Amino acid sequence: MLSLIGLLGALLLLIVLTIRGMNLFIATPLCALIVALTSGLPLLPPLAAEGQGDLVSAYMSGFTGFVAAWFFMFLLGSIFGKLMEDTGAADSVARWVITRIGPSRAALAVVLACAILTYGGVSLFVVAFSVFPTALALFRAADLPRRFIPAALAFGSVTFTMTSAGSPEIQNWIPIQYLGTSPWAAWQASLVTAVFMAGLGYAWLVWMLRRAKGRGERFEAREGDPTEVRADLPAPWRALVGPALVLVVSFALHDSLGTSALIVALLAGCLGVFALCHRFRRDSGKALAEGSTGALIAIGNTAAVVGFGAVAKAAPAFMGAVDWLTAQPSAGVATAAIAVSLIAAMTGSASGGQAIALPLLAPGFLASGVDADQLHRSVAISSGVLDSMPHNGYVVTTIRAICNETHRAAYGPMAILTVVVPGLGLLLCLGLFAIGL
Repeated sequence: MLSLIGLLGALLLLIVLTIRGMNLFIATPLCALIVALTSGLPLLPPLAAEGQGDLVSAYMSGFTGFVAAWFFMFLLGSIFGKLMEDTGAADSVARWVITRIGPSRAALAVVLACAILTYGGVSLFVVAFSVFPTALALFRAADLPRRFIPAALAFGSVTFTMTSAGSPEIQNWIPIQYLGTSPWAAWQASLVTAVFMAGLGYAWLVWMLRRAKGRGERFEAREGDPTEVRADLPAPWRALVGPALVLVVSFALHDSLGTSALIVALLAGCLGVFALCHRFRRDSGKALAEGSTGALIAIGNTAAVVGFGAVAKAAPAFMGAVDWLTAQPSAGVATAAIAVSLIAAMTGSASGGQAIALPLLAPGFLASGVDADQLHRSVAISSGVLDSMPHNGYVVTTIRAICNETHRAAYGPMAILTVVVPGLGLLLCLGLFAIGL
């Protein structure tokens, strides 16, 4: 019982500290310490018995494992975004979009850009890095409150595209190895659910933006923003070559190289921007330096949250909670959806929720005759409902490191679009399964 109280208390404290803006390099070890003390985990490696876990080893295993797996994607993604900004490519795309669809649909352009890249196989983190400079230019041109940029980026990335049938994102692929399904599992229900989430979410985003502007909120320039109205911008077709290369190369190499395809794709994108927009650059050295520094901050913040998750998973209460959730009487795919969603909330990770729950759930559910395709789609969508808690690595990186916002200002709209809307989408999908679609 003490372990469970400590785990829930530490999780709640981490959420509160994250919202209040505490540095995650302080907040996550502090909350991990609470978990360790209440769970009887040794604090240091020398204090642990042979084969026993400890606080420092568990935290650093999660931290360094994430950095090792994602460093080059973060680095190249951040540099790509900075090159788009430095060469004026981001401004060029923004002006082209504004003249074609009008400033009132600037948010739609951001959402669609993220959706296309995500469904094309580009990592969620990289999408945020890549699209932010253009999103900033679009919101500036349309005079929209910039605190909604994280919500627009997240909505286009982690909702109706991330968990839909056919998506190359890992959240749609993890169930395959446990259920023997395909990425297109239950595509009919998935299509209806995706259209529903996209329509509802965009309408809600537009409504929030109108309310904010009605209250007098406008775009506010900040130190470090490009302030000069540039006249020497590359042609839109030149500006779009870099993003197009990222999309095409990642899609073409995804099956053969997996996530490593992103390294090649982002390098191609950087070279494409530099080659075609070279004469429009202002200070490429500064862009490279700022991109590198931004990548370190972003991956450090995310890795710190992953480190806390690693300690949480080592606590006896965590596996006890998982066992309880997965041992509930089966009520079909809804039971699996609830279990995965709650575990994703505890770990702050959609993929983590699936990877922990599916090995325990899949054999029993399949043996009882549950439709594997429906189980696949329910698990995929449900993993993206409660994973977007304030302490989620993607949420922290997008709000703080990329958009330079605070949770207090930006998390509310993001929560509506990445928690409430996917939750309603999950209910719709389960209803479609209930009527036989």
